[in-house]
Amino acid sequence: MFSRLREDIACILERDPAARSSWEVLTCYPGLHALVLHRRAHWFWQHGWYWLGRFTSHFGRFLTGIEIHPGATIGRRVFIDHGMGVVVGETAEIGDGCTIYQGVTLGGTSLSKGKKRHPTLGRNVIVGANSQVLGGFTVGDGARVGSNAVVLKPVPPGATAVGNPARVILAEAEAAREAAAAKMGFSAYGLTQGDDPVSQAMKGLIDNASGHEHQIAMLWQAIEKLSARARELPAPDCVPQDAHKTEQFDAERLNRLVK
Repeated sequence: MFSRLREDIACILERDPAARSSWEVLTCYPGLHALVLHRRAHWFWQHGWYWLGRFTSHFGRFLTGIEIHPGATIGRRVFIDHGMGVVVGETAEIGDGCTIYQGVTLGGTSLSKGKKRHPTLGRNVIVGANSQVLGGFTVGDGARVGSNAVVLKPVPPGATAVGNPARVILAEAEAAREAAAAKMGFSAYGLTQGDDPVSQAMKGLIDNASGHEHQIAMLWQAIEKLSARARELPAPDCVPQDAHKTEQFDAERLNRLVK
């Protein structure tokens, strides 16, 4: 019991730069208190003392603002940072080394009793603040769930899920960033190196349209010059009066709108 508690305190000191001492973590971190109470509630639940398990869970919620169902399975070195508003469902499983921030829900989308309704987090998963992971699927080892994301489908190992509904980012740049972050220390909140993938796609389309506008303007200018040289011929002017010979596409303004 005490070795497990020391392990929990050590992982908090490692991941939270605001933690100054073991005594501070032991007395002032609700995430640690919630996990200690959950272990007792889970023991009651496993031994068939369901009411006592639920009551212990309810007492922990009253003290910490963190609601963990006594049936949930939680691994070692799990860190619930701040923790207020965290909800963990009955069939949820949290792997070793995971980090969960405030406002997170590991919830279910099914009302069927006796089946897997809540998500499974692999090892070293980070779930950002106010994100919702809903359903009986798996979030792979080392994955990141960005703040305010709503995850409704599995996330592959090492990937990052952002947005509502969440979109999965699989990029070598993300892996390189995480490797660099690991050398410097703990990487928090499931932040991505770039922007939301939909915004990135929109920016690409805007830049492409801007390039087309430029090329069309240059073509009309060239046609106008050729037609000016051929005006002595009987053929009429081939450049329409409404042709865009100057660029009017404001790509910079549109890019700012999708940031």
